[in-house]
Amino acid sequence: MSQTRQIRDVVFVDGVRTPFGRAGEKGIYASTRADDLVVKCIRELMRRNPSLPPARVDEVAIAATTQTGDQGLTIGRTAALLAGLPASVPGFAIDRMCAGAMTAVTTTASGIGFGAYDVVIAGGVEHMGHHPMGSGADPNPRFMSERIVDPAALNMGNTAENLHDRFPAITKDRTDAYALASQQKLAAAYAKDQIQPDLVPVATLKPEQGWSINTVDEPPRPSTTLEDLAGLRTPFRAHGRVTAGNAAGLNDGATVALLASAEAAAELGLPVKMRLVTYAFAGVAPEIMGIGPVPATEKALKLASLSIEDIGLFEINEAFAVQVLSFLDHFGIADDDPRVNRYGGAIAVGHPLASSGVRLMNQLARQFQEDPAVRYGITTMCIGLGMGATVIWENPHFEIIEPAQTQVSPSSTAANTEGSAT
Repeated sequence: MSQTRQIRDVVFVDGVRTPFGRAGEKGIYASTRADDLVVKCIRELMRRNPSLPPARVDEVAIAATTQTGDQGLTIGRTAALLAGLPASVPGFAIDRMCAGAMTAVTTTASGIGFGAYDVVIAGGVEHMGHHPMGSGADPNPRFMSERIVDPAALNMGNTAENLHDRFPAITKDRTDAYALASQQKLAAAYAKDQIQPDLVPVATLKPEQGWSINTVDEPPRPSTTLEDLAGLRTPFRAHGRVTAGNAAGLNDGATVALLASAEAAAELGLPVKMRLVTYAFAGVAPEIMGIGPVPATEKALKLASLSIEDIGLFEINEAFAVQVLSFLDHFGIADDDPRVNRYGGAIAVGHPLASSGVRLMNQLARQFQEDPAVRYGITTMCIGLGMGATVIWENPHFEIIEPAQTQVSPSSTAANTEGSAT
């Protein structure tokens, strides 16, 4: 029997993340398991939302790019059990490289809109110290023998250099200046306490050093100067333009978000930080994967019947400065537009691959709260092997600010009326 099915509104209730660490044996999470980072986030998310009964969580979706070791074994399910959620709460793992957490959000949000879920937890984790990008991968030899993919596409730094070749107006000076601004904006956001509220303190143990509590991100370098950036080597090409300073680093970290139907949020007394408008993914040539956010955003805008001028805030993942600038140039947005990455981005804070999508959402949600004049914002990112992802969100705090109107006194109105009568 056919039934009329209504698409339901999906809301972003809350999101948290661990402080991001530098990958490697000297990083803060060198001796910490990836799944334990996710567990910390899930527990904190539940603690922050006490009106949500754990049994009401319908799904836990956790992304990881490298799904082996402490990021394997269906990490959505194992993390849910380790976090103490009831055995009745299912979970799964998902992968879309850098957009893993973003895909976990959009996939489960679709389930909410369809009516299969009421409340979900979605996020991602990447421990690049334990699992370097591409470790254990075995690309099909046909990629090379049949020239399906340019060999450069398997190295993200090479794809960024390719973007520089395609867009010569994006010079190294521009990318370095953009990278410096990212560091400065993140430092300013920390000074205003705009980052800390969504960070989950993580206790870590290092051999011969003992226990420590990590409450801030490890990657930022707030004292960076243009001179520092200019002197860095270009590891992907001799006399190239991409450096460790104008690209995101190798990082460890986890993020999770709480999503719900608008009805379930109201029933359970859960806050609404953002409303989902639409989302889109798009494919591009893998060797220029950084341009992926452009067609993904165009597709999402078309689905939402919006234009780029309707977007008041942008959270663009900064895998590489050239990738962000190619997006801004395409849409005619200035490098220093105040709508873009107000708290800085991945160049400063880090990019633990599959976790970064929810970081973008956390930051956009806080900016929505701070700026009720903005109605729409986007979170967007490029994806390895040639893709882009964009999610459009609506600000629940949006207020239409009417222009001031000239006050007309009753006496003048009366005089005008009398004049008209004569």
